[in-house]
Amino acid sequence: MLPKALEDAINALSMLPGVGPKTAERYAYYLFKSNSKISEGISEALDKLHSEVHSCPITFALISSDEEYSPFYTDSSRDKTTVLVVEEPLDIYAIEQTKSYKGTYHVLGGAISPIDGITPEQLHIGELIKRVNDDNVKEVIIATNPSVEGESTALLLEKMLHEQNPNLKLTRLARGLPLGVDLSYADQITLSAALENRTDL
Repeated sequence: MLPKALEDAINALSMLPGVGPKTAERYAYYLFKSNSKISEGISEALDKLHSEVHSCPITFALISSDEEYSPFYTDSSRDKTTVLVVEEPLDIYAIEQTKSYKGTYHVLGGAISPIDGITPEQLHIGELIKRVNDDNVKEVIIATNPSVEGESTALLLEKMLHEQNPNLKLTRLARGLPLGVDLSYADQITLSAALENRTDL
């Protein structure tokens, strides 16, 4: 029998996605045998996670507790008439690393997934429609993930946004085969997108 404190640590770590019992054991034992300052640092960081990280009430991007709105929205150099829609807050940072987008963002908070009990009403779609009207948005770029759930969400967004504003420009991120991938290893969604988005030579 393991000491209760170690068992508790293993059980807590095994609640993380992708961490099985054996991995949780390794993590817990590593933390035990390492300098206690490592565990203390992790504990302190986790303790602040919920109290010092919030969501922007407009974009739903992650912000610090001392911020009212996301800098991606308040920055005067950002074009508020262009909104790029993503599923999760961390998707924003993947786009930002390209240094090629100067508009604003909108986080849906997931994708439609009946199996997981995620319905359109649970996503920030109503808030997006309101933003389109309030900020006189000219273009919405849909950047949901290339999955069945992401595609379903994109189709619903397209339908709802066009119903509200027929003149709104709706675009999607280009999709297709990434460099270095053999056709035999590509999934059906990627291949279909590559065919639909084929270009002239």
